[in-house]
Amino acid sequence: MKKIQEVLSKIEPIDLELMEKAQVRLDSLTKPPGSLGKLEAFAKRIVGMTRQLRPSLERKVLFILAGDHGVVREGVSAYPPEVTPQMVYNFLRGGAAINVLARHVGAQVVVVDMGVAVDLSPQPGLVIKKIGYGARNIAEGPAMTREEAIKAIETGIAVVEEWESGRAIGPSPALMVGTGDMGIGNTTPSSAIIACLTGIEVKAVTGRGTGLTDAQLAHKIRVIEKALEVNRPNPQDPIDVLAKVGGYEIGGLAGVVLAAAAHHLPVVVDGLISTAGALLAYQLAPMVGQYLFASHKSVEIGHSITLDKMGLSPILDLSLRLGEGTGAALAMGLLEAGVKIYNEMATFEEAGVSQRDPGSS
Repeated sequence: MKKIQEVLSKIEPIDLELMEKAQVRLDSLTKPPGSLGKLEAFAKRIVGMTRQLRPSLERKVLFILAGDHGVVREGVSAYPPEVTPQMVYNFLRGGAAINVLARHVGAQVVVVDMGVAVDLSPQPGLVIKKIGYGARNIAEGPAMTREEAIKAIETGIAVVEEWESGRAIGPSPALMVGTGDMGIGNTTPSSAIIACLTGIEVKAVTGRGTGLTDAQLAHKIRVIEKALEVNRPNPQDPIDVLAKVGGYEIGGLAGVVLAAAAHHLPVVVDGLISTAGALLAYQLAPMVGQYLFASHKSVEIGHSITLDKMGLSPILDLSLRLGEGTGAALAMGLLEAGVKIYNEMATFEEAGVSQRDPGSS
């Protein structure tokens, strides 16, 4: 818990004074003020987050955290649990959707084993931080101990800090962080976390995940309701919620968000699972919301509710529901575009272009 407290103490508000200076530059560029809409707002926020008047987002990293879930034994997923390690290896071979999109936007994919149910072979691009061999079945009891929940968050923190320092993955710091996930059955604990922390009934935050039928969805809702009844997580204690109904990778995602905010890094959050992790971080330190970009609006019904809870508006609405960080990768391209416009466009003075007549309507 000491590490978590240390990181929480470092999370500061974004720099409003620098944002005002950024606005002056934006208004001096060769365009009508505000005519590039949200792209300008992205750049201004990133200046405030990074505390750099001319930030660069050319270096991007997507942390894909993986873990299994004992609750799959309750029949809450359309896919078997062995798909989790199979997809991890697919990520490492570069064959998944996230790999394609990461290459498209120039982001590095780093896969983290937080709690896959089997041992994975060490290889480039894989960080092994296994806390356990899958979270336990939340329909029968807690997903993990409180100590394991704390370790999951602290491990997510360590992943970012090791990247930032260049000790574990590479020499360059990440200037934009994206979150993603892999874990069969992980929409179930994510919906349980969201229901608990928002106080909204389970059926209103639970979707079809990997493609459940109506009957399977109804069963999934009953399983989540049972998990909340059996475990009785305390909504005032995010760590208790994680321990009772969460997952190792979800806790790790919370840690990634906390560490990135503490290091003044923009965080691009993906879909339901990543957003559940971000919500845990937000409950621990509401100021992290200032460092978050909601990449997209997922088809999963609990996603929009969670974004609303944190005061976030999605950048994209593409009917995505894959996870993996795919929405985060796509949004990274738009965020970088906003910063490049801010950095690279000429001012009216530089271009020798006449500005708008102050007296015109």
